[in-house]
Amino acid sequence: MCDINAARQHPLPSAKPHTQSSLVNADVNQTLARCVPVILSGFIGNGRTLGQGQDFLRTWIIYTYIYTHIDLFNRNKTEEDFLLHQSLFPQGTHYLRPCLSGCQVWCCCSVEDNHLRIYRQGIDRLVTMPHLSISPSCSSIWLICILLTIHAHAKDALTVPQVRLSADWDTQQLTISWQGGAATTFDLMILRTELNETVFYETVNVPLNQESGQHQWTWTSVEPLECTSLSIKIRSRDGQTTSEWSNTQILQGNDLPSKEKFQFYPQDRIVPVGTNTTFCCIVEEGKVFGSILLGHTVINTRRLSRRSYAATIVNQGPSSRTGTNVICYDDPKTKLTGAVVFVGYPPLPTDFVCETQDLTSAVCQWNEGRDSHLYGKRQTYYSVNKSPQQKRREISFNQWDGNWTLVAVNHLGQYTLTDFAELGHRVHPVAPANLTSVNRAWNATVAWQWKFDSYSSLALDCQVELTSNGQKTKRTFSGVGLRSVVLSDLHPDEDYSVQVRCGAQENFWKWGNWSKPFSFKTSTTVPDAPDVWVWMNRDNTGQVLWKLLTHRQNHGQITAYEVTFWSPGETLQHTDVFSPDTSVAPINLTKIAAFKSGKVIATVIAKNNAGASQPANIPLRLTDVEPLTASRAVYVDGGFPLFWQSDVNATCGYVVEWHDASCMSDCPVEWIKVAAGNTNVSVESANFQPGVRYTFSLYSCSMEPPELLQRWQGYMQELIPSSLALLPTRQQGSNILLTWGEIPLVNRRGFILGFNVYMSNGSQFTLLANLSDRGARNYTVKGLPEGSYKFTVKAYTVAGEGTGAPASITLEPYTDWLILEILTSLGITALFLVIVTFICYKKRKWVKKAFYPDIPEPKLPGDWSRTQGPLDVKPSSHSVVHIVERPELDSSKEMLVVIPEEDEDEEGQGIGDEPVDTDEPASLRYYNQVVDERPIRPRFPDSSASSASSLDSARTDVTYTGIQTSGSSLVWLDSQGSSEDQQPQAELSVNCGGGGGGYRPQMQPRAPSEDMGLASPEPFLEPQAAIAGGYKPQSSWHFDSPVEAGESAGRAPSLGSPTSVASTEFLLPGGEEHAEEKQQLSSSAATWFTNLLSSTKP
Repeated sequence: MCDINAARQHPLPSAKPHTQSSLVNADVNQTLARCVPVILSGFIGNGRTLGQGQDFLRTWIIYTYIYTHIDLFNRNKTEEDFLLHQSLFPQGTHYLRPCLSGCQVWCCCSVEDNHLRIYRQGIDRLVTMPHLSISPSCSSIWLICILLTIHAHAKDALTVPQVRLSADWDTQQLTISWQGGAATTFDLMILRTELNETVFYETVNVPLNQESGQHQWTWTSVEPLECTSLSIKIRSRDGQTTSEWSNTQILQGNDLPSKEKFQFYPQDRIVPVGTNTTFCCIVEEGKVFGSILLGHTVINTRRLSRRSYAATIVNQGPSSRTGTNVICYDDPKTKLTGAVVFVGYPPLPTDFVCETQDLTSAVCQWNEGRDSHLYGKRQTYYSVNKSPQQKRREISFNQWDGNWTLVAVNHLGQYTLTDFAELGHRVHPVAPANLTSVNRAWNATVAWQWKFDSYSSLALDCQVELTSNGQKTKRTFSGVGLRSVVLSDLHPDEDYSVQVRCGAQENFWKWGNWSKPFSFKTSTTVPDAPDVWVWMNRDNTGQVLWKLLTHRQNHGQITAYEVTFWSPGETLQHTDVFSPDTSVAPINLTKIAAFKSGKVIATVIAKNNAGASQPANIPLRLTDVEPLTASRAVYVDGGFPLFWQSDVNATCGYVVEWHDASCMSDCPVEWIKVAAGNTNVSVESANFQPGVRYTFSLYSCSMEPPELLQRWQGYMQELIPSSLALLPTRQQGSNILLTWGEIPLVNRRGFILGFNVYMSNGSQFTLLANLSDRGARNYTVKGLPEGSYKFTVKAYTVAGEGTGAPASITLEPYTDWLILEILTSLGITALFLVIVTFICYKKRKWVKKAFYPDIPEPKLPGDWSRTQGPLDVKPSSHSVVHIVERPELDSSKEMLVVIPEEDEDEEGQGIGDEPVDTDEPASLRYYNQVVDERPIRPRFPDSSASSASSLDSARTDVTYTGIQTSGSSLVWLDSQGSSEDQQPQAELSVNCGGGGGGYRPQMQPRAPSEDMGLASPEPFLEPQAAIAGGYKPQSSWHFDSPVEAGESAGRAPSLGSPTSVASTEFLLPGGEEHAEEKQQLSSSAATWFTNLLSSTKP
């Protein structure tokens, strides 16, 4: 019977569609050829004609379709559904069962959905027919059954395989072996048992193993075989004919319920770089799967069974020494399991070569080549000519074999190298041993021994590597059985180290190994002669200098330097001893002066334990040498190239000396000596510094003192100059004069090419001038308006400008010319006054006559010719004038008030502001004039009164204008008694003594009054006639204009000071308001002029 349920539990994937023509093959045609006569007779017997034989055509098409697709199903592991629609059987499907009842292979299991599904017994597979364009009849179905029965009996002829399984868990390989008769083609099916998923289904060609009589085929699984159980079935195939499937064989996995633990596969797997590796995690029974991680990265997983999950790592890179961890977690992460994978390379050794050292045995060596990244027990092992495997990369053989094979093996594979050569072509000498030496000052003999006696007949080339002071040199020697060499051109008292290696002269293969280093030291000898030079200052002082001997020159430890001063032809010598680190000996003028000859030679000798060096002589230059004009030296390629003309006097060559140009005395000097015949040299020194000017001097070398031939100056590298010193600026009208000093040589730091003058405006600089004159020291900025200015002067070299020196100035209005004009005017005025004074002095008589004539002496009556006696300076008795107050006077009238002498101002400057009122009669006092017979001389007038003394007479007529005394002052009072600062309106005339002859000053008498009152308002009258004869000077004047007369109305004119014959006043009146000022001016001028005239009389 057909088991429909079993068929439905094992569906197969759909096959690809095929064309109808491809369904017909040779077997079908043969079957149809045998069945067609029977089928035709059946149709004809039923009364059907061939032309009406539609059933035959329908039967042939259906059979061909079923047979072909079933065959394809058997071969291609596919299941086809063939659907017969209701339209194929319009009468229904009830008649199909009797038609198919004779078929032993096919049966109909379901017709309830009006579709015909035909199942083949034995394989439990469902075949559902598709829609056809023809409708079969019952006879057609019978024909199909007959044909299928014939096909089924043909298949029964193939043997059903008997299968056995064998698994290699490490390599994940499954070996399947079976007995299948004579068939060589088999259909192989592998499924995951639990989920019934097809893993492998192919038709394979497996020949029969004649020895075992079995067929065997190996399958490699992608997943580890432990991950899940696998089901395997095989059937034989002969073309389109197949046998029945074998019994299902199951390879049990570790995901069975009986194995409950948390598991992970594979463990400690070793894989090559770049491959893909699949891991599986079997979750503990009852737990939930979580994730699989590579390091810290989660990997995508797929399910293999109920508990098993797989993840694939693709394109793996080399792992570390400890491998790469792959971990599996459950969910949640309460438990974990995992494995370590080692990823590396197969072995790839290189440089495999075999050689001999003793001319008998062989030593083979090779390099590991590419790193396999496998270590420990997984590392690579080597074998040469099937020798035991070893880790070392060197192996020895007692006898020489011309052919060698190296095999390198690790878990990922193996690699093979070969080598072949003759014995004489692979000689590699061993290292020399037991080195010894015999040492001398300038050479040494080095000897060694060989390990093998066979070297005594071997022609060798040996290299000796000599090391001294960090420098290595190699020397090559040749000989048969070479055992010693002589090393020449060594230096005394020098430490050396040597190594020796050798190689075969014939068929040279390679140098042997170096011997161990061997050290020795050469013997000492006398030092070399020092290199000596002399530095002379302008005062004939100086220094003898020498270069300290180097280690290569001293030939032993220097103990001292001796400097000796001597002169040819003289026995006198001066020797000084200096310490080994001294290189300067001062020249003592006292010692030099002791030599009679003008030629003095300094000799320097170096000493060590082996003796004294050859003497080094240098003649001293005791005469001053004029410095030569220095040329420019340019630093090129690490030195200063210097060129000069050849000098015939330079018998022993030339000396080039250089030093810092800013040094003038006892300078640190460097020098080099140039052989005779050379006219150029490049001066190089490690002491050259940028920005420092150096002076180079060329001297000729001979038996005479060095002669200066040429001089240069130059810089190793010119820098920008340092700031110059800017002197105070000066204003010159609207111009500004900028001055600066010379830059010291040490601050120039290059050859000065000129100066740039800038005016700064904030942060901007405006170039005013570029002075290309190197000697320029000032610059005038012209035509500037008033204001503040800032200037900067920068010197420049080829390296650029220096920092410059700033200066600020405020341009103010120029006052020097104004002051000069004032001083000039004062000088001219002073000069003019001096000239005028000089002229006046020379013409003093004319000046006196023109501007100050003599006043004629008055002619006095009487006898005035008495001999002069001593001047009586006692004051004369004075007369008192009493002013009697009259009651009948009108108080409203002005009157004369006498101020007592005690109340007068001490300074005599005027009248106080306070009014003076007294009831006491006032006294007016005056003095009689004393007449002297001596010649009259000018004298200063008295503003208060004039007095004179006479030895003959006490009678003098004096005229006063405005009576006042030395003890009182007069003021005019109004009726209230207050002062109104008004001048008296009347004049007072006093006559002392009777009228008579003699000097009578002219007066202006007023009209006679009865009581001689002073309050009369009437004006004074002009005098009509003189009272007595004699000189009467005029003491009155008239106003020049009516205006002045009007202004003076009501005031009496001032009578002035008393006037006499001896008066020095000009007879010119002045207003009382100007009396004080005129008095001071006239007094000062008169004093100077009077003194001038009086002191310059002839």
